[in-house]
Amino acid sequence: MSEESAVPVGRPVVVRVPVEPVESAVEADALDAAVRSRGIAVRGPLFGVATQTGGERWRVVVPVTHGCPQQARDELNSALWFRAKDAAKDRAERRALLAAVARLETESLSELTVLDTRYRVVRADEYADLDKDGGLETPRPTDPEPLDPDWSRGAGRARVDEDLVLNPDAPLSPMQASERLAMRSLAYSGARFPRAVLRDSARALETHPDILFLPTAFAIVERSGKGGGWTVGSGLHASPHDARRSLDFSLTWLGPRERGLIALDAPGDADARGVLAQGAGAHDAELTELVRTSDELRAGRRNQVEVHGTTFRIARTRRLVRWGPDGPEGPRPSDVSMTTPIAMHPRLDEDGVVHFDESTQEDAAS
Repeated sequence: MSEESAVPVGRPVVVRVPVEPVESAVEADALDAAVRSRGIAVRGPLFGVATQTGGERWRVVVPVTHGCPQQARDELNSALWFRAKDAAKDRAERRALLAAVARLETESLSELTVLDTRYRVVRADEYADLDKDGGLETPRPTDPEPLDPDWSRGAGRARVDEDLVLNPDAPLSPMQASERLAMRSLAYSGARFPRAVLRDSARALETHPDILFLPTAFAIVERSGKGGGWTVGSGLHASPHDARRSLDFSLTWLGPRERGLIALDAPGDADARGVLAQGAGAHDAELTELVRTSDELRAGRRNQVEVHGTTFRIARTRRLVRWGPDGPEGPRPSDVSMTTPIAMHPRLDEDGVVHFDESTQEDAAS
């Protein structure tokens, strides 16, 4: 990349004009959102794991939703352990899987090869568009929604990045292509970032000059009072409804327990609605307000509610992965992990036998 170039050089972008009605509606939605946008807010990095076998496309096997590299490594550690336990075809395959598990228990690996498959911790930057008031963008009309919303706690939900194949050469719509070109040069800037973070971010423009967008995700954000900033109150969800259902659970089940409105030892199916139905109680007024807010959330596709001085919003977030000659970018030297490698499960031998009692015996011996 020349010093005069403001945009890193990446692979050519193939543009495909939408022709189907649904595609055209999504494209029009994206154009409207771009017109409304007052900039973007960059939250920071997220991490997952992708695999590649032979010359095939990289495939996400651990969703790119984790706040630090070690969390992604730990989920990979667990996935390989269960594969060795439940799916290994023979002792040789189980031995290879357990060797990888052993390394992940003691080493901060960002890439390893197991049985001819490459595993790489993948790094993405999460960001969101800002509206005219400085709030994060809410779901768009064309974001997928269920025809008959299910609010039950046991309802199934899609996993973020489930069965996702990473294809940086896939054709893009005009608005997608415009966003890719605009975001290719994204790099951290400003005094609030440590020097090492700024250095690594600038270097990534050269080592990984292209970008690939991961599927849109949705999160709960919250703000206390009228002048405060927005903070993230949940992990990422695959659909707006999944995020709303998570918020509904927090309003009627988890929140009341955390605030002492429902006893911690109450039955598992007890929620704000059920407790109110039982009759007068010490916290009826607060529970009534929470149920009212839940009812508002359930009445149509509500993306913002307020209760007890806190505003909750369903935010639409985007993630981009930088891409280089060898595929997706991994963790940068300045990326910090909040934990260290540990053993996630009991020892499993190459015959598939789990040794649950070894830690107890070791503790007794010491």
